[in-house]
Order: sequence, then C-alpha cells, then structure tokens
Amino acid sequence: MKETWFYESIFPSVRLGLKIKETLVSNKSPYQKINILDTYEFGKVLVLDGVVQTTERDEFIYHEMLTHLPMLSHPHPERVLIIGGGDGGILREVLKYPVKEVFLVEIDEKVIEFSKTYLSVICRNSFNDRRANIIIDDGVNFVKEGKGKFDVVIVDSSDPIGPAKVLFSSKFYGDTFNTLSHNNGIFAQQTGSPFLQREELPYVHKRLKKIFPFVATFLTAVPTYVGGLFSFILASKGIDPLKIRLWEIEKRYRKLKLKTRYYNPKIHLASFALPTHIRKTVEAKRNG
Repeated sequence: MKETWFYESIFPSVRLGLKIKETLVSNKSPYQKINILDTYEFGKVLVLDGVVQTTERDEFIYHEMLTHLPMLSHPHPERVLIIGGGDGGILREVLKYPVKEVFLVEIDEKVIEFSKTYLSVICRNSFNDRRANIIIDDGVNFVKEGKGKFDVVIVDSSDPIGPAKVLFSSKFYGDTFNTLSHNNGIFAQQTGSPFLQREELPYVHKRLKKIFPFVATFLTAVPTYVGGLFSFILASKGIDPLKIRLWEIEKRYRKLKLKTRYYNPKIHLASFALPTHIRKTVEAKRNG
C-alpha cells in the first residue's frame, strides 16, 4: 500500500513530514484552508494554510507555556481575553484558574466547529464552561472597541501571515495596552522559531518595548514546530516577570492545585534564560 505523507509548507527549504492515516477535514473557510489529519505519530493534527498549528500528542507543551507563564505572573487574574485559540487548548488551561470570565475571540468559526468535533482531546469541555464567552470576530476589532478591561490577554494565533498578520502590528499592541487592567495587566504571544523565523521575535520585541515598560522573551521546544527552540513574548504594564521569585510562583501553583504535564514553577523561571545568540539578536533590534 502506498504511504501518504503531509509536508508542511511554511519554510521554502526546510520541511516537516508527517505520515498520515487519513484526512478528516479538508475545508476552505473565508479566511484560510483548514485540514485536520489523523497521523501515526502525533494523533490528530490541525493544519491551517499548510502549517501545523497543534497536534494531540505535543499540544500540552505549547498551551501550558503560553497560558501559565502570564497567568501565574499575575497575582490574581479575574478577566482573561484569548485572541485566536480556536482549538480550545488555551481556553482549557485558563479555565483551570478561578477566573470570573474568559472571552475567546476567534475570527474563523470553522476552526472552533471542527475542533469541537475532531480535537476534543485538546479542547475537552472548555467551550461549554459557563465562564467562557465565545465571540466570532476579528480580535483586532474587539480590542480596538475597548470592551472592558482584562487582567491577562493571550494571543494564540498563527504566524504573521494571512488573517493573523494584523495581530503583530504596533496599532494592535497599543490597543491591547489600553484594554489591559491598570498596573498588573499582562500580554503574551507566540513569536515563532528564533532560528528559522529570525526577524519575528526581534520585530515584536522592539514594538512592544515602545509601549510596555516590561517585555521579556521565554522559550520552549515543541516537537512539531520546526527549528528547535520556540519563542514567546510577555509584556506587562507593571509586573517585571524577571523579578518574580521562585517561591512566589510555587506558592501560587500549589494554592491553585494546578495539574500540568510540562509546565512547573522551575520551568517558568528557567524559560526566561536565553541562549546568547537569541539575547543578542533581541538586544540589537531593540537598540537599533
């Protein structure tokens, strides 16, 4: 029998290949091409415009890191905004906290629809939680309209191409700053592979630094994200994430009785330690 492989198309000279059992979804929404593949090694995989977004096997790394670093850096988050995140993974993790309400703003309702049907391992029952408000809209418009203040804003988007491009603009970052609660408001976003997407992290860091007093990069490694290390950025109005002590994070983690597979308080602090070449790249762009 002939083998069927999917090859990711994000990089012109480097490819991730996944051997697939079958294609569960092949759909063209008004915003992007959506595929859900059942693979041998990583289970079900969500692919948008030819790029792997998440897989059943390694999703917990990305979702836990992008959620718990900003959430545990805040002393008491009550209102949280998620922009993107239609697979429900970030929502699932945020709802582990005693938050009053969470707004998830996703531009493409088809992503949510297919995730509920095929990626229930990831989203679980999060979309039905009474604290969750699911809004089908452009996150840029939602933030610009200033619909209340949020303690934490998490952008779980694809790379800065297609419908996600505007989520990496200075205008969006300024509007996000204004929608964050005073003093302790925290913003977090993925910034791609520092090795293969060399401009993305310093580009975002430079723009955020012009708006937020505190900006820091943190790292992890996700097997299906090509390029080794994968980067995120955290920005805050009044909390310096590099000055939070380990015992503070451990205390919050224990009090909440969080159950995580990848994240832990020591990983939290260690993830801010940057390899020299990444630190120099960020600093050069910041000072340039």
